[in-house]
Amino acid sequence: VTKFKVPASFKSLMEDQMVGPSTEILAESDFPEQSFKPKVQMPFKRVPGQNPRKVEVERRRRLYLTFDIAELLASKGIDSNQLMPRHYDPDSMPPIEDTKDSVFPIYLPLQVFDNDEFDCRTPEEWMSLGLEPGSSDRKPVPGKALLPTDDVLGHDDPKSQELIYKWIDVGVLDYDKETDLYLVHKTDEKGLVRDEEGRPIINGGRTPEG
Repeated sequence: VTKFKVPASFKSLMEDQMVGPSTEILAESDFPEQSFKPKVQMPFKRVPGQNPRKVEVERRRRLYLTFDIAELLASKGIDSNQLMPRHYDPDSMPPIEDTKDSVFPIYLPLQVFDNDEFDCRTPEEWMSLGLEPGSSDRKPVPGKALLPTDDVLGHDDPKSQELIYKWIDVGVLDYDKETDLYLVHKTDEKGLVRDEEGRPIINGGRTPEG
């Protein structure tokens, strides 16, 4: 009987056994894995003739990743930059003959037209996607928000005529039930949600110091 001896070329032998790219998610992310999974109304026990639940979840996840809200709106002739109300400026009003739909600029906020009757999850359920099993810390939830590209001017005067609004990838940090508003944070160039010191933002940005 002899003990197992690792060959000297063990690393090269393992590299030769690679059969293709790994399906493991290797990219660093500040979002929980379950926050990307769509909600599926299917029994956990497979019914004969139906796809397994995991297959249906993965198919819908890949399908939803192909959708882009800016492209969907543009296909309907909607300019996302025109969705936000701006200050009324009579000097910049176009002539009546140049306007197709309305003489007056947009002045009603999007919240007036918001309808959550067909939402698949409540705000509390969305936020709970940031909780990973076995952890008490709540991570951000991935989303898209219509935000100004200029953060400074956007905070000072969100209705400025100079602002350009675009759909931007964000991490949803918290939800206020009284105001029905979400607290979001823009992702960086790597798709991470970090504070000024480069630390992941958890629990809605609340620290032990408050």
